[in-house]
Amino acid sequence: MATRILHVVTNTGSFDDDPGHPTGLWLSELSHAWDVFAEHGFDQSLVSPAGGPVPLEPRAMKFPLYDRSARAFHDDPALMRLLPNTPGPEQITSEDFDAIYFTGGHAVMYDFPDSDGLQRITREIYERGGIVSSVCHGYCGLLNTRLSSGEFLITGHRMTGFSWTEEVLARVDKLVPYNAEEAAKERGARYEKAKLSFVSHAVVDGNLITGQNPGSAKETAIKVAAALQ
Repeated sequence: MATRILHVVTNTGSFDDDPGHPTGLWLSELSHAWDVFAEHGFDQSLVSPAGGPVPLEPRAMKFPLYDRSARAFHDDPALMRLLPNTPGPEQITSEDFDAIYFTGGHAVMYDFPDSDGLQRITREIYERGGIVSSVCHGYCGLLNTRLSSGEFLITGHRMTGFSWTEEVLARVDKLVPYNAEEAAKERGARYEKAKLSFVSHAVVDGNLITGQNPGSAKETAIKVAAALQ
């Protein structure tokens, strides 16, 4: 049986329901991982917190963020047909997947953290030894996930994700609903980041694999693939 990856994507299209501040899936964070996993022959599926359509982050659709990988995904009709009607967590059986990969974009700060369904899937995959991974803001999907013991999954683990410094440099620190880096630390995570902002940085701690920012998607996926093999 082929190795199976479950990508988590967002349904949120704006900051605080304000159409003047659109957001959504940061496409390259999905496409770079998709490319790596496809090269390994892994089967790949999508899930979103509410099911249904996945908006795209407009800022990620411009050069240089809209790179060759993102463009190829966007130009592939078969792949783009996956986005308008994604399944919700209740349609997913966690035993069907060897790894879960949380994509990012600021949108996920709103709909990832409190999804009971995503938490269930993540906990079940993790507790049976599967890989739990995230890139950039995707780690917001891990903030409130608890193990069967009641402990936060990320407590005591080395991990990374989009840093507060990067929020400030991206000029969205006044828009985001909370400080994700601080929230991870409050839950006992051993948060770390690269010395320079926006460079690729990925952290492996057992079967938890996390990447810091959009540029970390490929490195994170490579580490996930290595762990699965």
